[in-house]
Amino acid sequence: MALVNENYLKLNGRYLFSEIARKVDIYKTNHPKADLISMGIGDVTRPLAKSVIDAMHKAVDEMSISDTFRGYGPDQGYSFLIEKIIESDFEQRGIYLSKEEVFVSDGCKSDMGNIGDIIAHDNVVAVTDPVYPVYVDTNVMGGRSGFLNENGEWSNIVYIPCTAENNFIPSLPCKPVDIIYLCFPNNPTGTTLTINELKKWVDYALNTGALIFFDAAYEAFITEKEVPHSIYEIQGARQCAIEFRSFSKTAGFTGLRCGYTVIPKDVTAKTRSGERISLNALWNRRQTTKFNGVSYITQRAAEAVYSSEGRAQCFENIAYYLENASIVRKNLLQMGLTVFGGVNAPYIWFKTPKGIDSWTFFDRMLSETNVIGTPGVGFGPSGEGYVRLTAFGSRENTLKAMKRFQDWKL
Repeated sequence: MALVNENYLKLNGRYLFSEIARKVDIYKTNHPKADLISMGIGDVTRPLAKSVIDAMHKAVDEMSISDTFRGYGPDQGYSFLIEKIIESDFEQRGIYLSKEEVFVSDGCKSDMGNIGDIIAHDNVVAVTDPVYPVYVDTNVMGGRSGFLNENGEWSNIVYIPCTAENNFIPSLPCKPVDIIYLCFPNNPTGTTLTINELKKWVDYALNTGALIFFDAAYEAFITEKEVPHSIYEIQGARQCAIEFRSFSKTAGFTGLRCGYTVIPKDVTAKTRSGERISLNALWNRRQTTKFNGVSYITQRAAEAVYSSEGRAQCFENIAYYLENASIVRKNLLQMGLTVFGGVNAPYIWFKTPKGIDSWTFFDRMLSETNVIGTPGVGFGPSGEGYVRLTAFGSRENTLKAMKRFQDWKL
């Protein structure tokens, strides 16, 4: 008889954003004329840059001609894209990588979920709290979580609170951990770490043998000079950190799907007998077995992001979203709310008034303003009493939503 992976049975019935979608669908059914504005899920709305579209059209034409047709691509990605990634995202910041250290994929979310394939099931995992749910859920699936306690925390996962009380700067773990998930600029809070603050984590990992999984999906939104764009700006990170990047928010690829993961050859982990093993080699083995690569057309589209025209066009979109974030932040502050983020990230994180819990505030916001947000508790116990809004909507909808907030009798 076939047996299921019972770790999946530990998970909540629905992924956070699926539960939001369910609630919204019920509301729309009961209020078919409602003019809903979505500021919940972090999906972009502006079209792909013209340079990207032009590159895709050219690649499609190449696929129609025998001499330029492409079948299976290289396992790690085409050299033309990897070279641009290294040159533009890293060498310009004084970081030097080999082509074998960059792995092109279909997105940051996939890689952060799949990276668990190459680490032992009994590693102790630490996450900042609140946290992107994928980090926790995939470790539940991988058997590293233990049981869910009455506080909404998994018994074998170490939670590191990031709250207003500590200025959203996580403290080093109070107990030994093996794997640390960091995301800066942060999803959901929109907050950041300075170079000196991130260095503490790299030093900790080097001293303890821990491994850092660094999610840099929002680095393109950084506006302040003291905020690092890559963990490899920190000396020693090549020995202890894996970095995940995405074109989803940087270039609007949420519907196209492309990202990449950097695993320096210097990053190793131990076997139970104490032998050091290259994680670069293990990830390469995992990808060649379980992943067939990103399409040629998509990789040509990603390459176009690094052209002078592509850079300018993508930056224009990023600036548009950051202006939306500024509008949201300003309006919420004018309402007297406690607000974070919206400066180096497309997310605005605010405290609910009068001690209202996150889901109750979500329901009120939906029914009383027809604006959809994300309840903070969905990101972890420390998210209770907060709500996340995104800046990825149109300017018109952003202004309309804030007008509704200003008129709202909270």
